[in-house]
Amino acid sequence: MAGPEIERLIQLLARLPGLGPRSARRAALHLLKKKDALLNPLAATLRDVGESVHACSVCGNLDTHDPCAICSDPRRDAGLLCVVESVADLWALERAGVFRGRYHVLGGTLSALDGVGPADLNVDSLISRAQAGGLREVIIATNATVEGQTTAHYITDRLAPSGVQITRLAHGVPVGGELDYLDDGTLGAALKARRPL
Repeated sequence: MAGPEIERLIQLLARLPGLGPRSARRAALHLLKKKDALLNPLAATLRDVGESVHACSVCGNLDTHDPCAICSDPRRDAGLLCVVESVADLWALERAGVFRGRYHVLGGTLSALDGVGPADLNVDSLISRAQAGGLREVIIATNATVEGQTTAHYITDRLAPSGVQITRLAHGVPVGGELDYLDDGTLGAALKARRPL
């Protein structure tokens, strides 16, 4: 139905998370209809971003500078390090505005099924950061999945000899959540992580 260039655009858009073939086709048509207002500026921005954005050599965040803006910000607490699975997790914590320390992006989680081992993650540089000194606390903020829990235990074991305090994000009842709608695992985690008032 469409030329090879349009089909290639649709196929590339369909690779994006949340877009299937039908959504990609609609997005491609929308871009083509608004060529001057959307397609051309988007193409130029994608080219610029592809050339100028890279991973921070310290933490793994994406930025145009190395070290990134977070690592080079003197107002951030350098003794507090939050370990996250992905840049998306880092951005989520930054969006919430509740953490003023520094980060370390693992680049995924351990997964035997997917063939992801410790060498595939950014763990060795985390251990080096802990051994270099200056850290008071490492907060492990991996997801509450089997892979996230496995990764958290592995990191805890590797960090133990450094003597740094290791903490984990709390799991349990979300703000505004109703007990009747929570799964058994979440309720169990909430009971185990209870604290005095």
